[in-house]
Amino acid sequence: MADKNADGVSREQIDWDTIDWEYHEKVVRRLQERIVKATEEGNWDRVHDLSRLLTRSRSGKLLAIKRVTDNDGSKTPGVDKVTWEHSRSKEMAVALLDQRGYSPQPLRRTYIPKSNGKMRPLGIPTMLDRAMQALYLLALDPIAETVADPNSYGFRLGRSCADAIEQCFILLSGGRDRCILEGDIKGCFDHISQEWMEEYIPMERLILRKFLKCGYLERNVFTETQEGTPQGGPSHRFWQI
Repeated sequence: MADKNADGVSREQIDWDTIDWEYHEKVVRRLQERIVKATEEGNWDRVHDLSRLLTRSRSGKLLAIKRVTDNDGSKTPGVDKVTWEHSRSKEMAVALLDQRGYSPQPLRRTYIPKSNGKMRPLGIPTMLDRAMQALYLLALDPIAETVADPNSYGFRLGRSCADAIEQCFILLSGGRDRCILEGDIKGCFDHISQEWMEEYIPMERLILRKFLKCGYLERNVFTETQEGTPQGGPSHRFWQI
């Protein structure tokens, strides 16, 4: 009998080009729905158990790999100069998404121009580290969408600037005086407290700490990361929980 993993899929050889994506999306969606229910009930032990089940499932790993290889940055490598452009590399990546002994590599530091003429630092994770972050984000997203403010729009699934504009129109057209406060938190991602994130983000603390403390390489010089969360990979969304 074939060995079975958390979502009941046998550990047989993967053929990336024939994967039944609809099936795996349904498996992950069902687990996410159960996470939402447990979050609404305040059953955080149950949330932890279901999140653990999702992040160890074959379906979760496949969708995480698909996410990081389908986006625009998939051809941008990290410090190991590895990309997963071919089906075989994606198939082999499934076995690499193992929490036991996992240790992320340093980020590759690069810069992009900001509208004010300054440069914004980005930390580019390796493909493996991107996929691991995306895997945990599959479990964190349903929690965030359950507990977040109903009128927040930044980094929210299925929301856009157009939704924020519509809400502003509704509030401002009511005939009463309204105040609009515009602000920008200087270096928000660069300086957000890692201790706060470790205390309040509902995911495996050891894995989160590894994401946050992996450091970065710039011109072959390694720098530790003692604060903030890097922009350039999926983990920069963890703080919104």
